[in-house]
Amino acid sequence: MQLIPIPPGKIASGQVLFEGQDLLQFEKNGPAMRGIRGGEIAMIFQEPMTSLNPTMTIGRQLSEAMELHLGLDGQASREKAIELLGMVGIPAAEERLEDYPHNFSGGMRQRVMIAMALSCNPRLLIADEPTTALDVTIQAQILELMKDMVERFQASLVIVTHNLGVVARYADRIYVMYAGRIVEAGPTKEIFGNPRHPYTMALLKAVPRLDEERGRKLVPIVGLPPNLIQMPPTCAFLPRCPYSLERCAREPWPELAPVGVGHTVACYAERLQLDSTEISVAARNVQAAQARASEAPVEQERKVTVSDDDLVLDVKDLKMYFPILRGITRRQVGEVKALDGISFTVRRGETLGLVGESGCGKTTTGRCVLRLYEPTAGEVWFEGQEIASLPERKIKPLRRKMSLVFQDPAGSLDPRQTAGSIVGEPLKIQNLVSSRAEYRDRVDYLFRTVGLEPSMQDRVPHEFSGGQRQRLAVARALACDPSLIVCDEPISALDVSIQAQIINLLQDLQEKLGLTYLFVAHDLSVVRHISDRIAVMYLGRIVEIADAETLYEDPKHSYTKALLSAVPIPDPFTEETRTRLMLKGEVPSPLDPPTGCGFHPRCPNCTDECRVSVPELQEVGISTSHQVACLRYYAH
Repeated sequence: MQLIPIPPGKIASGQVLFEGQDLLQFEKNGPAMRGIRGGEIAMIFQEPMTSLNPTMTIGRQLSEAMELHLGLDGQASREKAIELLGMVGIPAAEERLEDYPHNFSGGMRQRVMIAMALSCNPRLLIADEPTTALDVTIQAQILELMKDMVERFQASLVIVTHNLGVVARYADRIYVMYAGRIVEAGPTKEIFGNPRHPYTMALLKAVPRLDEERGRKLVPIVGLPPNLIQMPPTCAFLPRCPYSLERCAREPWPELAPVGVGHTVACYAERLQLDSTEISVAARNVQAAQARASEAPVEQERKVTVSDDDLVLDVKDLKMYFPILRGITRRQVGEVKALDGISFTVRRGETLGLVGESGCGKTTTGRCVLRLYEPTAGEVWFEGQEIASLPERKIKPLRRKMSLVFQDPAGSLDPRQTAGSIVGEPLKIQNLVSSRAEYRDRVDYLFRTVGLEPSMQDRVPHEFSGGQRQRLAVARALACDPSLIVCDEPISALDVSIQAQIINLLQDLQEKLGLTYLFVAHDLSVVRHISDRIAVMYLGRIVEIADAETLYEDPKHSYTKALLSAVPIPDPFTEETRTRLMLKGEVPSPLDPPTGCGFHPRCPNCTDECRVSVPELQEVGISTSHQVACLRYYAH
């Protein structure tokens, strides 16, 4: 689409052929390229809020493209805009034309972006991480919508994504990229069923899956991607490749070569010798390594067998309401019920996962547990002491036993402090060391514990990679030898291979130090992999809680079923046979929650009673640990 700013960037060489025309021969902002861009090729960006003009109404933005590319007049473009908004699922489309982008939710803004992209009947649609910023149920809605629209408009679709599950569910062909080059390409089933490049194989091993046994150690990709400013003349994956050959270090990066029907790989280990039936020794080594990886023994699942005396955390009927203030006098006109009466326990040495969509109250729960917020009502018992109503002066000694790992390590670490002082600061605040030597020894130990070299202590945060920064955050959290660590989306800002490193680190530390985790996340595959028990939250309430295996194998609440159904599995063969439960609409605003069960506006099993009665958690089945808040399971 020639959207690269020039300077500083430039297209050095090559062709971009679109229906026989080389787009690079057109002037970047000339009439020919402007006619193609938006008219014949359209793009959906990752973050719609930064792609939509905040000063223009949605109707005007939709009409602008149609007037430019299709030559429609004002009335015709307005009618077409109403039709498109209705087509992508925007209710009351005619009334919403006069709204601005900030009046729409994230999912609705992405629907508007799809409507704009389709407004001029393009032949090619490019979706750049179109669902990364969306919750899982909204992601499923948007992807299904894109699939339906592409079929209806007879267009081609290119999805740019890091989510292997999305690729497995929706792509016909896959191109795997590394350091600016394609390293493997082929039909989706062939790539997933018979990956041939070491990088593709490593990606698949690094991702947790909903359908696999718990306890498998994820296999992270060692090392870091290359610096694109100083690219090596050889294969860029060489320093991280477990199957590298002497040839790889001598010769230039290999070109793509066929290894099957429509399947190409850029790897010397997959070169054919003599004829198409004899493969190299190196290729057999790669295939043997694949077999060993697939047959690797699954670690025995750790069972949590503790009594009630081992409770680290006991939360009872916790409520957190935030006042809505208006006017010069800042008078209260309402309140946001971020938490509306939740109860749960966490035993020593176990991990409780908290899952749910944005705005459900997960992060607020963690902050209330740590007394970073003072709850409106309810009790928080930590190691036998009620802390929700404890005076602030008595909280400080308890903070050494509670820690927090934030979502974004770059934002949670002081950019002006050295890594050593960041990790060691809690030791000084809590007066836990009596000498400089003891302080230095403790910080050295913490660095080694999280897999960092003590020699890195004089660096500042920007000199570390994303995964290393998160290791620093974990080291700081461990500084005071805590009993409980609240992990608030600790891997969502990291790449797939780095996520595997941090997940493995957290599990290893738990085994070694007996840590207890409250693990807040929206990625259900990760939560299943790391958690012993899981609580599902919706609109400030817990709707289901059970041990991980039970929840994933036998979910009871309709919301839990929809969440699990919406998560794509990185396996096209499995995706073909899965039943999908698609939710309609979006999470209601906690400013104006629905009456009765908060889930009833989206529930496929809603009854009249659901609209007026608020269900409480009830035990279901023979297990006392499986509870669900749904009127369908109440004994009548």
